[in-house]
Amino acid sequence: MTKIIEPDKQTNIFRRPSSEYGIWSWITTVDHKKIGIMYGYAAFFFLLIGGLEALVLRIQLAQPDNNFLSAAEYNAMFTMHGTTMVFLAIMPISAAFFNYLLPLQIGARDVAFPRLNALSFWIWVFGGLFLYSTFVFGTAGAPEGGYLAEEVGWLGNAPNGGWFGYQPNAGFKYSPGTAMDYWAIGLQILGISSLVSAFNFIVTILNMRTQGMRLMRMPVFTWMTFAVAFLLAFSLPIIAIALFYVTFDRQFGTTFFLTEGGGDPVLWQHLFWLFGHPEVYILILPAFGIVSEILPTFSRKASLRLSSNSFCRFWYCVYRIRSLGAPYVCFRNQPCCASWVWYLNYDYRCSHRGKNI
Repeated sequence: MTKIIEPDKQTNIFRRPSSEYGIWSWITTVDHKKIGIMYGYAAFFFLLIGGLEALVLRIQLAQPDNNFLSAAEYNAMFTMHGTTMVFLAIMPISAAFFNYLLPLQIGARDVAFPRLNALSFWIWVFGGLFLYSTFVFGTAGAPEGGYLAEEVGWLGNAPNGGWFGYQPNAGFKYSPGTAMDYWAIGLQILGISSLVSAFNFIVTILNMRTQGMRLMRMPVFTWMTFAVAFLLAFSLPIIAIALFYVTFDRQFGTTFFLTEGGGDPVLWQHLFWLFGHPEVYILILPAFGIVSEILPTFSRKASLRLSSNSFCRFWYCVYRIRSLGAPYVCFRNQPCCASWVWYLNYDYRCSHRGKNI
């Protein structure tokens, strides 16, 4: 009689989570749909917080000489509102749609790295909580030679150097305390989350499309996801370097942005907007993709697709930096470069034709 030897049942940390019900199933999930739903709910939560901050700002501006907020509290609300809406509301809302729809549109079971996808979400949650912990643990003092030395409550302990962090205003000299350190480190954490997701989506799109789906047959929303992922991969390291400079200036006495130490505050503007201008398209391209899917579907009309090389956005950003004193010779051929990058691709994806032409 043949004896069947069964392998010992051992706990495997690499085993896919099996919880199907309850809160634990959401905490441990690696399913792209559940992660997308969690992104959506968390982004809506931060959207409400950003909306409350905007409401507080509008109350202050409702009438002249209003004392609803002090000057320091107004700066803090302005900074946190902008940071929240960009990094904790709009970007994760896009990530919610990416996670939920991308594998479905390309015929994949899940994203390429499901556990990395879950890790990205929880890193983002930690980054958001870390950023807002400055209300409890952060401190903000009066700038050197400034007049914002009045006593403030916990609202004034938030980052107050502007969501754009312009130097030297956001440096230690004019924004003392620890609040802007929380801001810089919090954005670094959020950037790690976005980078992880970006590489995950790129690998998913390149390697996990269903049989017969070439790149030019992908849905428009998938193309927008692809473009946004590349923009994130190339722009986030730039702002990461800038935020490292800010942290070193504030914590270790370096002078990257201090003119008295040989630094240049305009350096921050260059680095920030090399990230900031692609960031504009990181925020809007997902909406373009959604509209480009919905309108042709329900109108039953062919879509006119404007395909472009997203990297011309970097060129456009550098073109704008000319106003800051960058050499003109670097931009002489910029319009020509951009002109050949853009092209029209009329997409005849009509139901009666059944194929692309």
